[in-house]
Amino acid sequence: MRHRLFIPAATALLFALAACTQDELADDNRLPEGEYPVVIRATGLSVEATPLAAHSTRAAVDGDWQGVTSVALKMGDAVKEYTVTASTDFKSATLSRENAPYYWTSRDPITVSAWWPFDNADITQMPAVKVAEDQSKLADFQNSDFISAENRKVEFNNPTLEFTHRTARVTIELKPGTGFTSVAGATVSLMSLSADNGNPTAIKTYNASGNTYEALTAPQTVAAGKPFVKVELGDGTFYFRPQNNVVLEAGSRYKYTVKVNATGLTLEGCTIGSWVDGGGESGAAEDLGYIYDSNTNTYTVYNADGLMNVAELVNGGKTDINITLDKNIDLTGKGWTPIGTDYDNSYTGTFDGGGHTITGLTVTTNDEYAGLFGYLGNFGNAAGTVKNVVMDGIQITCNHRLGYAGGVAGFSWGTIENCSVSGSISGTVSVGGVVGAQRDRSITGCSSSATVKGTLNVGGVAGQTSFGATLTACYATGNVIIEIDRTQNISGGGLVGFNDGISLLSCYATGNVTSTGSGTGNVHIGGFLGDNYTTVTACYWKNNHEQGIGYNRRSTEATKVDGTSVTWKNAVDAMNTALQNAGSEWRYELKGALPTLRKQ
Repeated sequence: MRHRLFIPAATALLFALAACTQDELADDNRLPEGEYPVVIRATGLSVEATPLAAHSTRAAVDGDWQGVTSVALKMGDAVKEYTVTASTDFKSATLSRENAPYYWTSRDPITVSAWWPFDNADITQMPAVKVAEDQSKLADFQNSDFISAENRKVEFNNPTLEFTHRTARVTIELKPGTGFTSVAGATVSLMSLSADNGNPTAIKTYNASGNTYEALTAPQTVAAGKPFVKVELGDGTFYFRPQNNVVLEAGSRYKYTVKVNATGLTLEGCTIGSWVDGGGESGAAEDLGYIYDSNTNTYTVYNADGLMNVAELVNGGKTDINITLDKNIDLTGKGWTPIGTDYDNSYTGTFDGGGHTITGLTVTTNDEYAGLFGYLGNFGNAAGTVKNVVMDGIQITCNHRLGYAGGVAGFSWGTIENCSVSGSISGTVSVGGVVGAQRDRSITGCSSSATVKGTLNVGGVAGQTSFGATLTACYATGNVIIEIDRTQNISGGGLVGFNDGISLLSCYATGNVTSTGSGTGNVHIGGFLGDNYTTVTACYWKNNHEQGIGYNRRSTEATKVDGTSVTWKNAVDAMNTALQNAGSEWRYELKGALPTLRKQ
């Protein structure tokens, strides 16, 4: 809030003026020297009061002059200390100087500057704003306030001087969210602050009342994505990261209402306004939903908005960032844009789900690539990894005439490990439960129970594999539906539609494989593979097809589990032996009707 300091002449001046002659007031402007002292009457400091636990030494932050004994006043090149005499209620004060005060010399306006506090060692210089690092005590909070009036014109007949705060006032109101019934006893700090002029980069706030905390800062900008509010409650530490830059301006108050959830802080409201109440315009700050570590180039995501925000970062050009999930993510009702839009904007970082689950991902698009990732990795670049994520109840529809669709990735040159998918996936050219098309590198320890539907290359785990691609310890239990393109060659299988990598080791498929329509091209459909150009080792299928591989250019074959001569126990033993021989850490275990995977 702005504070108005009224500067009339002394009362004696008023009587003297009445008695002055025209000669004494030469040119109607000049005044006799040394007869009209400048006396400052300070009023208007009616600001919302912070509750006082005890009398403080500096309280202008709360709109009164209690404990303020003097200010520095500059007129021309001179700076003098003026005494402050507060009223009985401390809401107004008189600023005066008994010895050698300033005098009015004419009726012309004068230019005045004033400030408080000041440096006794050098009163001539307005000190830089430097607030306390620990403002948890009232006195330290109040002692961090700076007020000034800089180069203001003062009229003789209406001598007013407008003061403003040189600091920004930040108020944090906490509310209990999911996982908390109370926020009592919290410790609140402001983070990522500027160190200019020796200011602290973090400030411990003052508990003004109840669940409300306050701090004063130097004017500055806190960058988007940086931790701005830190809350320590119980055994947890939580952060709020604004979605946009926070511009802390002198003389303004910023009020944030923040919910403390077990998963982190969420912003309920923000207002920016006067020093008094912070009301007025809405603040453009939102919870980013992630934590960024510049040392590792890693974005740790803890909610749906965070995942969508990092997807936007990747698609905006930051294709090599690392992403880690810290919590389960529910994308229900969110419009998802796949991470990595095409080859030129493919994702080349490492995405680690941490074993967490992504639910409710829904994509309906006319773009060429669809999935959690649209395009993963690229040719000649070993980067691009997705691992340790569960995708539950996804709904992916790719309507592009050459559409690649997969639960994890539409198209991949990267590495995919320990991922599972459920839901439904629909596309055209290459469609798979985990990946639409895999070129080079590996898919390991992955599974899909999703229903998969496509037209050309369609499989329960992968629609197509090629070049140096390998599949190890993967299985599919979802149904595969091939809508035959009448003019194209068709490949469809319970695990892979068109398999042209370099190895297929210890995998199985149980979902039924069906087709609709007919065509003039080659139609190769199998219970396990549609087309095969790869060595197949210790692989099994059991579904509606009697033929495991529709077209096989290799002498190796998949084995059908018939329940008599070949059981799932037999299959598990053989798959695990092959995995062990290959030096893999993955193993199958049979605790239910079908084998499941674990990593040793």
